[in-house]
Amino acid sequence: MRSLVVLLAFLALGGCMKVSDMGEAARYQMSDVGLLDHSDTRRIHSFRLQPDSFIYIAQGSFTPPGSAYPRPNVVAEEAFNGFIEYFPMVRRARAPLGLDQAMAEARSAGAHYLLYTRFAKADQRINNYDAWADQQAVDRLGVDTGVIQIMLIETGSQYLIDSARIKSRGGLLTLHNNKPEDQIAAPLAEYARSLLGIGEKWMSD
Repeated sequence: MRSLVVLLAFLALGGCMKVSDMGEAARYQMSDVGLLDHSDTRRIHSFRLQPDSFIYIAQGSFTPPGSAYPRPNVVAEEAFNGFIEYFPMVRRARAPLGLDQAMAEARSAGAHYLLYTRFAKADQRINNYDAWADQQAVDRLGVDTGVIQIMLIETGSQYLIDSARIKSRGGLLTLHNNKPEDQIAAPLAEYARSLLGIGEKWMSD
């Protein structure tokens, strides 16, 4: 209820905001109340990278517990798509790798940092007719959820620069045919922005 009141206040103040800012505020509030996909990122450090940093992205072969089975390298793929917009020097492993192998490939490529990721948890709920026909379990109805873990490691010293945990959940308006891996692109791009110190503009005005 409080979030809806805040949303209405944002709309009432629309004359004082840009259209783009107002739209972003509305989207944020709708995700906060569960209508749209929502994510929460917790970082250990607020370390920032230089824009010309060379980052090698890899994903562990860990299979997350839960009812979903995301494709093996999806976190690395989505992280690459999010990071390439902000860091021109980015490369990605073609398949899941162990940490030692990922570090070796990052060093071989000449990368300054290794971004090592994994899907720690993925729970895919019943969100379409086929899934309901297959499971027919009322307690499985609902929105998908997932957890991603990230380590940012300096390749030269193997020092852990940052560690992050991204928790995501679907929204009531976006749950149809949705999967946990469909929710990770936006928070991974936001994490890339945070490494450059770029925040949400409408929140900083």
